[in-house]
Amino acid sequence: MKKSPLYNFLAEKAVISILLNNPDLIEKAILNLPIEAFYFQNHQELYRSIILLYENNHKINLLVLVSFLQDNGLLDRVGGLKLLQDLIEQSSDPEYLTEYLELIKDKFLRRSSIRLGYELINTSYITNIDIKTAMFTFEERLQILKGQLNINLTFNNSSLLEEIFLELKKKSINPDLPGLPSGLSNLDSITQGFQKPDLIIIAGRPSVGKTAFVLNISTNILKYSKLPILFFSLEMSREQILYRLISIESSIEQIRLKTGNLNKDDWRKLNRVLGIISKLPLFVDDNPKISIPYIRSRIKEIISNQGRIGLVVIDYLQLVNDSKLGTQNRTQELSFITRSLKIIAREFNLPIILLSQLNRNIENRSEKKPILSDLKESGSIEQDSDLILILYKDIQNNKNHKLNLMVAKHRNGPTGTIELKFNPKFNQFLN
Repeated sequence: MKKSPLYNFLAEKAVISILLNNPDLIEKAILNLPIEAFYFQNHQELYRSIILLYENNHKINLLVLVSFLQDNGLLDRVGGLKLLQDLIEQSSDPEYLTEYLELIKDKFLRRSSIRLGYELINTSYITNIDIKTAMFTFEERLQILKGQLNINLTFNNSSLLEEIFLELKKKSINPDLPGLPSGLSNLDSITQGFQKPDLIIIAGRPSVGKTAFVLNISTNILKYSKLPILFFSLEMSREQILYRLISIESSIEQIRLKTGNLNKDDWRKLNRVLGIISKLPLFVDDNPKISIPYIRSRIKEIISNQGRIGLVVIDYLQLVNDSKLGTQNRTQELSFITRSLKIIAREFNLPIILLSQLNRNIENRSEKKPILSDLKESGSIEQDSDLILILYKDIQNNKNHKLNLMVAKHRNGPTGTIELKFNPKFNQFLN
């Protein structure tokens, strides 16, 4: 079969011509077409030069463009003055810019899909590369490519404003928390529940109760919303997580559950609690080695099987690995991970709770109250997150099992500190 060429020479020429003659349309092109979408090298150079001039507030005309190309040794590479004059004189109809952009993008996506397919084929032949890793990477690259299809060529606020109006009307008739309730009323009064698509950090020193806290929250959300929760446990096994969950729900100490030292009343509680837990759509993934492609793949799997997903929990940040950055340091790697998780939260429109360690600085200070700079290793946590909760011991009231929860950052609301009661016997958190 004769294959059609995967480029559109006339559409590329038409777009460059329109932009040279109608500089007011450059913004539209920038928003919808990357430089590499052009197949021909001289068209790429011209488009890149037009964008650079535009972003530096230069007037776009033939004289300015020729001067820029000459100064940068690019004039001959793009085809010389004659080609530029031809493009100016061609004067394609600007009304068809959207169609021309779509034609170029279509060919670009087809070329990219073919290239990606060949990369997967070649990688599959290399037997010392883990096939799961190869497929996760392929899926992530494909997801990025699919994202190119969803760029809107026009922006219309009226439909979005109409949705907001209807949502406000619904809330006024039936007032409720806009987000997923944690089950702790004093926390929910500040956060209004966990919102979509927020990246939520729950931080604390080791053994302060972060996992127990997020399990309490998860259980409350499951009971209230019935939405599936995907829980990545990198430190504890699925069995350990379920033991904790049973202890929380049954008020039976973990040590007695593990030793089987149970009385008649305990068995009655267990019978009731196990019936409840077995029906909760909680999916615990205890794979100790997870990456960003793996997380995205598991979310898609849950959505495919369950139809939806309410929340993702990752316990915890410092155990997540991603080898994409090669020789760069761990801080940069964690920064990449937090940014990627924020993108995933937006991509699937769901809240993600990410547990994180605090560094040891707090132990060397006379004032034991933590601050945002105590977040361990990643300087981007504060920047990427929407909500940061820091759990810490109340030194004065520690005998009464009281913990403080600081709302240290709240992008869309107030901050403050609330007091929680923690029962370490059953891993229970209460107001």
